[in-house]
Amino acid sequence: MHKETDMAYTGSCHCGAVRYKAEGKPVVVAHCNCTDCQRLSGAGHSTGAMFGVDKFEVVGNVKEYRLNSDHGNEVIKSFCPECGSSLFGRNNGMKGFITISLGTMDDSANLVPEVSVFDRNRKPWDVMGESIMVFDTQPDWKPEGGSK
Repeated sequence: MHKETDMAYTGSCHCGAVRYKAEGKPVVVAHCNCTDCQRLSGAGHSTGAMFGVDKFEVVGNVKEYRLNSDHGNEVIKSFCPECGSSLFGRNNGMKGFITISLGTMDDSANLVPEVSVFDRNRKPWDVMGESIMVFDTQPDWKPEGGSK
């Protein structure tokens, strides 16, 4: 039996030019319904798992897209320059952490979303599970254990 500290999540972009690995248990797994995530994902929400950057490594080149969130933070979205897959993102409001898009993981079956943020923007056709905590905006929560 593996300990949570022994866990590793691997993944890649669609074409395989970029691969990554994140170690340990995610800090949180969340749906985000902000309008930026809706437009960038082409869906009603994005779903990501947050890890400390010190537990994350990437092989291959990525391009970055920077935007300012409604909350006033700079958000950096990283994607494959070859196939355009949205891979992971960082937010200067949560330094030391990276959020990986679950759809790019080789196996995310055991990761269950715990929260849904920016629910005020959720589309009526985008149904969430009833057990998920819902926040109308970004909660003032800050993760512990990140690196600078």
